Amino acid sequence: MLHPTQGPFLRREVRTIPGIQLTSRQGSPACHAVLTRLCGMRELQEAIIEEMGVKPQIDPAEEVERRVEFLASYARASGAKGFVLGISGGVDSTLAGLLSQKAVEKLRADGYEASFHALRLPHGLQQDEADATQAMEFIQPDYAHTFNIEKAVTGVDVAFQEGFGRQLLDYHRGNVKARMRMIIQYAVAGEQQALVIGTDQAAESITGFFTKHGDGGADILPLFTLNKRQVRQILKHLGAQEHLWSKAPTADLLDENPGQLDEAELGISYEQIDDYLEGREIPDDAAALLEKRYLASRHKRTVPVTLLDDWWKD
Repeated sequence: MLHPTQGPFLRREVRTIPGIQLTSRQGSPACHAVLTRLCGMRELQEAIIEEMGVKPQIDPAEEVERRVEFLASYARASGAKGFVLGISGGVDSTLAGLLSQKAVEKLRADGYEASFHALRLPHGLQQDEADATQAMEFIQPDYAHTFNIEKAVTGVDVAFQEGFGRQLLDYHRGNVKARMRMIIQYAVAGEQQALVIGTDQAAESITGFFTKHGDGGADILPLFTLNKRQVRQILKHLGAQEHLWSKAPTADLLDENPGQLDEAELGISYEQIDDYLEGREIPDDAAALLEKRYLASRHKRTVPVTLLDDWWKD
């Protein structure tokens, strides 16, 4: 919903199979292009899978190692002293948080100074506070901080009322909440010389289901190339309790409809989104809706448009 940061740019490589040239993201299965020829995959589906880098199957242990190494290597290369991430209690932030903690532990084992600051960022009283608390207990971050954003968001409410003579629409107020949380994360990251972790994964990226310059604004995305079921699969592999890895996703940004599930707003299930991203066939109406969302949210997956860009003309 109120949910699209530009994703990381991964090196592309060209692989050759007799009679077929495949261009794929580093680490993504080159067989996607072959499947298009053999199985009749939708044309745009192939391009989307290529962009998102999703594999039809993963090895959870291998993915954990790969992503922890990615975080640690990038922190070292950038000179950062760790990571900052807001923990909501949802599956994405729980996994991203644990990967971040493992990465700083790896860095410290190698003699590099680094720490992980996990933030609780409720707006007033959070309905699923118990889940967030249990996620923190599972992650065991170096440092845990709580910032209640309600007063800051109310300040924007008052300023908007004074400027426009009316209340901010609930949908847009929800985006203010998401952006306020990112303001705090970057404030903490600046103080700690740390990087801000983003929780964007392929199922959110394809739909643009994140707030531009809110949860979509981050320095590094350790979950990119995973879909939602793969995030759950890795969390389960890492020993998370079932209620953590099986939790139904909700952005929980609306005052008028608190706790609204993502799938209700998207109009499509994560099961269908994940199947599509793994190269499987889904109902035509669901695929058409997904592709419409993908095209409409293109601007959320790139840097600001300039005179030199022409992607928006397509």
